[in-house]
Amino acid sequence: MPAPGMSGPVAIVQRTVQASPEQVFAVLKDGWTYSDWVVGTVHIRDVDEHWPDVGAELHHKAGPWPLSLQDSSTVLAVEPGRSLKLRAGLWPLGSAVVRILLEPDGGGTRIVMEEDFEAGPLRFVRNKINDLVLHRRNIESLRRLNDIVLRSNTKGADK
Repeated sequence: MPAPGMSGPVAIVQRTVQASPEQVFAVLKDGWTYSDWVVGTVHIRDVDEHWPDVGAELHHKAGPWPLSLQDSSTVLAVEPGRSLKLRAGLWPLGSAVVRILLEPDGGGTRIVMEEDFEAGPLRFVRNKINDLVLHRRNIESLRRLNDIVLRSNTKGADK
């Protein structure tokens, strides 16, 4: 079932990280890390000073050179330590709405990532192969996010 505010098929993946929601959100707050964990984003060109406040943009480049596309992602909603909702642009291919939820889970955090195309040609090319690719991409993105969160927490503990 789609999340509120999202329609149609949604790629939903989740992963439990051995860190608090605040520790995970600290990585999400750093817009410069997105190219390190979001599969397909190859370079962050700029991050608005007020990221991740509603309306803030993260300017990125996606895809391999020389076919890479420049666009931006915009914060639609944020609850620090709990959730982040973005409109991720990849024009001329379209845009997607991505929601990242952080739920306490024992001594860690369950990260739930939901993504659905909202505009452009990709919205109309939905099929099982595309859903599988999006699902696999987001599984890898959460694996990378997990690694960054754990590495950040280890560095913080060493201080």
